[in-house]
Amino acid sequence: MKKLAWLVVAGALIGSACAEEVFPREGWAEGPNPLASEFAEKGGMLVVYMGPYPKSFNYYLDQNVMSAEVFGQFYETLMAQNPVTLELEPLLAERCVLADDRRTFTFYMNPAARWSDGRPVTAEDVRWTFEAVLDPKHLTGPHKIGLSRFHAPEALDERTIRFVAKEIHWENLLALAGLQVLPKHALADKDFNLQNFEFPVVSGPYRLGAIREGIQATLERREDWWAGRLPRFRHVANFDLLRFRFFEDRDNAFEAFKKGEIDLYPVYTAHVWAHQTQGEKYDRHWLVKQEIVNQKPVGFQGIALNMRREPLDDPLVRRALAHLYNREKMNATLMFNAYFLHRSYYEDLYDAAHPCANERIAFDKERARALLAEAGWQANPATGRLVKDGRPLRLRYLSRGGTDDKFTAIFQEDLKDVGIELVVDKKDWAAWSKDMDEYNFDMTWAAWSAGIFKDPESMWLASEADRPSGQNITGYKNPEVDALIAAQRTEFDVQKRHEIVRQIDAHLTRDIPYILLWNKNDTRLLWWNKFGMPDNPLGKHGDERSAYSYWWYDPDAAADLSHAMKMGRALPPRPAKVEYSPVEAE
Repeated sequence: MKKLAWLVVAGALIGSACAEEVFPREGWAEGPNPLASEFAEKGGMLVVYMGPYPKSFNYYLDQNVMSAEVFGQFYETLMAQNPVTLELEPLLAERCVLADDRRTFTFYMNPAARWSDGRPVTAEDVRWTFEAVLDPKHLTGPHKIGLSRFHAPEALDERTIRFVAKEIHWENLLALAGLQVLPKHALADKDFNLQNFEFPVVSGPYRLGAIREGIQATLERREDWWAGRLPRFRHVANFDLLRFRFFEDRDNAFEAFKKGEIDLYPVYTAHVWAHQTQGEKYDRHWLVKQEIVNQKPVGFQGIALNMRREPLDDPLVRRALAHLYNREKMNATLMFNAYFLHRSYYEDLYDAAHPCANERIAFDKERARALLAEAGWQANPATGRLVKDGRPLRLRYLSRGGTDDKFTAIFQEDLKDVGIELVVDKKDWAAWSKDMDEYNFDMTWAAWSAGIFKDPESMWLASEADRPSGQNITGYKNPEVDALIAAQRTEFDVQKRHEIVRQIDAHLTRDIPYILLWNKNDTRLLWWNKFGMPDNPLGKHGDERSAYSYWWYDPDAAADLSHAMKMGRALPPRPAKVEYSPVEAE
């Protein structure tokens, strides 16, 4: 089962009334996945591009999208989530009972759940996983946050485990239900921090096959997956093989895609979409160019400013830097105005009923100069460089590849014009990750995904600024934001919680921990025309990663593609744009 983003995709699943609740809800019945296709077939291989080679496939140790995807194919959560309604459904646990004290959660393990070696998934596995994640010696970073709200759990018997929360929190149920359970018997005698690329015992639909370090990793579908015959999972996890290809440079990955070495390529570069997706292969529909619009949450991306360091601890300097990042020019000249410019960290919390009042910081050199002067930085008459107390204003930009070079060059030139030196420090993914884990940077590009329901704690709580390998990479600390975070913890009304997060957002946009950049609310895909897919190709809330679960290899389409390419003929066109269509479950 694909990794569920439990700690960010959380719903108002718990009522506020003081009465015992049982999950799944009364009346729930096993049935087909409402977004999967009954025509899906098992077989074939899907080859996808997954960015640079990670330092670990263990998502508990390396919190990135790639590791989350791979790890989620190996290890399942206590409970699943309906892909349309978001209601909890059985998985490793068949049910959860929440006591009327709102603090006690009892999970009853599914007797059918099995590890790949045939052993049952037990309450002791759950208890051991909990302890392993919270072990201070283990580098599990932000995964500790949600679980630290609980006392040590008690395995009442082989199939029953009880958790008691230290505090009431709207997210407690989801933190537990979304716990990816590990096999105690396979891992307890190993160094947890070294469990990076070996996972001999799994519970999910795939196991790890061959690895070519730095190049690719292949996942093999398990015929003996315990949940594979359940109606919910009958038409998902269709590919016999999932192969992840790793490239430091996205341009090299695109070249591999054009050669047929990659099957599915998500486009995040406007120039590629506008100017490099033409020619015979597209005209004859051998390659499909498709824009998919659904209800996926909108994240944010920006230049993270390390507020732990001078001069970035000065809000005047941070605001000046934001005024020196020429987003308008970059969007117009490099991205064909294909993106909207951020003015929020939570864009999808605003609509006609909740208009966004945040300032959209515009490029303005004169305003930047005035702010820097107010902060005490003066130009050296001889060099033009800004200095303060005899020190020049010099910043280090940590880069992990060439995709941001064209943007950084414009920024670097505008900084130079006002007297700031920007040094670009290029590193590969592994070295960049190490520096980020240790917060050894001044500035870097960071992109964050989002969930339907918002939990601001891991990224903005002051205490998280000091957690190694955490998500508060900017070192942001604001006591007013801490108070708002505390207030939303016990608010079970989603709309009221969103109002609190909008207040947090207003603080963030004033404080500028990031120079906010731009985004899109669709998914742009290129793919070789040999796959089948459901009517909603990426589900209701998904992105390109949903294809790994919902798509399938179509041998007839593959044969048609091969014949068409051999004969120079066109295939029938696929839709250029697909918009989400509500399903019966809604």
